[in-house]
Amino acid sequence: MKFTTEHKALSETVTRFVEKELNPFVPKWEADEQYPAHEVMKKLGGLGLLGLKYPEEFGGAGLDFSYSMVMAEALGNCGCGGVPMSIGVHTDMCTPALARFGSDELRREFLVPSIAGDVVGCLGVSEPGGGSDVAAVKTTARKHGDDYIIDGSKMWITNGLQADWCCLLANTSDGQAHKNKSLIIVPMNLPGITKQKIHKIGMDSSDTALLFFDGVRVPQRYLIGQEGMGFAFQMMQFQEERMWGAASSLRSLDRLIDLTIEYTRERKAFGKSILDNQVVHFRLAELRTEVAALRALTYDCCEQYVSGKDVTKLASMAKLKCGRLSREVADSCLQFWGGMGFTRDNPISQAYRDSRLISIGGGADEVMLGIICKLEGTLPKGGH
Repeated sequence: MKFTTEHKALSETVTRFVEKELNPFVPKWEADEQYPAHEVMKKLGGLGLLGLKYPEEFGGAGLDFSYSMVMAEALGNCGCGGVPMSIGVHTDMCTPALARFGSDELRREFLVPSIAGDVVGCLGVSEPGGGSDVAAVKTTARKHGDDYIIDGSKMWITNGLQADWCCLLANTSDGQAHKNKSLIIVPMNLPGITKQKIHKIGMDSSDTALLFFDGVRVPQRYLIGQEGMGFAFQMMQFQEERMWGAASSLRSLDRLIDLTIEYTRERKAFGKSILDNQVVHFRLAELRTEVAALRALTYDCCEQYVSGKDVTKLASMAKLKCGRLSREVADSCLQFWGGMGFTRDNPISQAYRDSRLISIGGGADEVMLGIICKLEGTLPKGGH
């Protein structure tokens, strides 16, 4: 990926924002199990950071996806995973289909205020019965006059408690599972919507909700693009989500290694620093090499995506590697911190808790492996 002066300026802007507006408040937000999403989004919107890749006519910057990746990587300076994930859901997971396929009327009503930071969005795909198996979604949207009547539930919804609108995947017909789904914008203040907070083992500062839809009525004009194209649109959104996730992990991983080098250099045991043990400094060198490899893969994936190529396989590889490496780095570094690594407020234990989600959300590791095998042509006959 070729970094321009504009890329570097963006990275510096986001890094300053993280250091000033996020990191000082992370301990409180983690304790509260929620951060003030509207307040933070409004500040980001004021800096023009919420619509980097979206059309200028709707308030965006009109840039290519590489700028979203630069922002994602800079957000990795944050001292927790929950807040960057929440921001990424808003900028790169619930809005791509709306920006690309939504009507001008729909984009003016929902994309414009989202880019300005006046509202917060969420993505409603996963359900209590399953997350990675998108084709198995049960939520329905049946036509009634000029409206859809929505019934069902969604689970693991990042921003779900604070969001003003949801990009909802629902069945709009009884046809084949890959052709009967549509993406619909659902305002979150409508009658028939109830929300329940989900308590997690990590990503605490990001609110996560179980949502129930009971006879929720929305205008049919809130449909994104064509009816029955929801599955395809969501698969497109997933590609950007997976690349964003990989990019957002890079600086965080480097930061964990940096902190561990610093700590093990100062900590003494058996007459020398922990870092002086070959098993420690060799392992940290190995981890740093793995992070560099993930960075190269992620950058290559972005470069090909921006040039118009299909990056389904590369994005799946980056997502898979990101999830596994994040767990590996956090676990290895925690071991070298000893008992201090097992304390709750330690930055390594924070990453240890937060990073576990990466191999589950946005498509589990096993789903990524299945996609890669399918595109490699290595699945057994009849396998899927």
